[in-house]
Amino acid sequence: MNLSKQIGERPWILAVSVAFAVLAWMFSGSFSSKPLGGSTTIESGTHQAGTLTSVQVRNQVAEPVVRYISVYGQTEPLRTIELSSETEGRVELIGAKRGLRLKKGDVILRLDMRDRNARLEQSRASVNQHRTAYNAQLELKSQGYVSETQIAETLAQLETAKADLTRAKLDLEYMVIRAPFDGVLQEREVEIGDFVRAGDVIATFVDNTSIIVSGTISEQDARFAVVNDIGRATLATGQQITGRIRYISPVADQSTRTFMVELAVPNDAGDLPAGVTAEMQLPGETAMAQKISPSLLTLDADGVVGVKIVDEFNRVEFYPVELVVSKPDGVWVTGLPETARIITVGQGYVAVGQEVEPSFEQTDTALANRTGAVEKMQ
Repeated sequence: MNLSKQIGERPWILAVSVAFAVLAWMFSGSFSSKPLGGSTTIESGTHQAGTLTSVQVRNQVAEPVVRYISVYGQTEPLRTIELSSETEGRVELIGAKRGLRLKKGDVILRLDMRDRNARLEQSRASVNQHRTAYNAQLELKSQGYVSETQIAETLAQLETAKADLTRAKLDLEYMVIRAPFDGVLQEREVEIGDFVRAGDVIATFVDNTSIIVSGTISEQDARFAVVNDIGRATLATGQQITGRIRYISPVADQSTRTFMVELAVPNDAGDLPAGVTAEMQLPGETAMAQKISPSLLTLDADGVVGVKIVDEFNRVEFYPVELVVSKPDGVWVTGLPETARIITVGQGYVAVGQEVEPSFEQTDTALANRTGAVEKMQ
């Protein structure tokens, strides 16, 4: 009764009591929860600091690889010549059509006979006449009936007759135009009935038993190309061909500072076209390189292409690389250490200088296990 009466007379006593009770509860709660929360935070922070990013790596050793020089050019026949008539006459026979493949000596066309046989017989008769006269004068010389001057004159006439006979024989041969070597008749300028004179062009003949792929090579790469080295080329038709370097210009072109290079390719079947564009791959320098997947190439902050590896302290390093050879199953690059642990999985999630936890690819692990087993057996 006295307490209720006192609270009723002094209500602030109740308010002060409640406030003290609340403060006491809050104060006691902060002490009881603080050690637990602080312990959790410390443990959590310690766990994160001790965790390393896992990456997958592959051990690779550099191998000697030939760098090929790419040269753009075009194909052309081994030889191209224009056949001209060496005598005159009218075309009476066409022996070959355009585009026909011929052997050496095959008839391309023939001129009419005209008076060639008659001139040949006349030349023979003249030779016989002067030979007989010369022999007779030699017999008379011993008897003193013929002078040395007469004998010399008759001998000159005999030699002239022999020369005329040779020209008559050659004129018979010239009336038939033949293939000078194995090849293809590209163009024919005359038809049956056309009259040709000595010196007139009658046909264009090409030797395509070999195809020449010609192009220009830069002055930086010219020192690596060697005559007789084997090169390859891809034609615009899709054909893949292989041949030998037959010529490299000894002097650079004054305007382009490039060197002419020619690749000779056998074409016995005649199925390689001339006059089409081609890309040559010529052997250049030999470099120590590693084969990787193009997906492993990455860029640094300056835009330099390179590869991330793991050093002996399990730290990430970035090495700029240069592409040497590109193939469908991978690329060969230089610039890496001779032996390198290349990051194959996780390279995009680690930074240069970061310590990581590397694990080898399954193939490397299996190889290591097999090697260890063999060593134990030995």
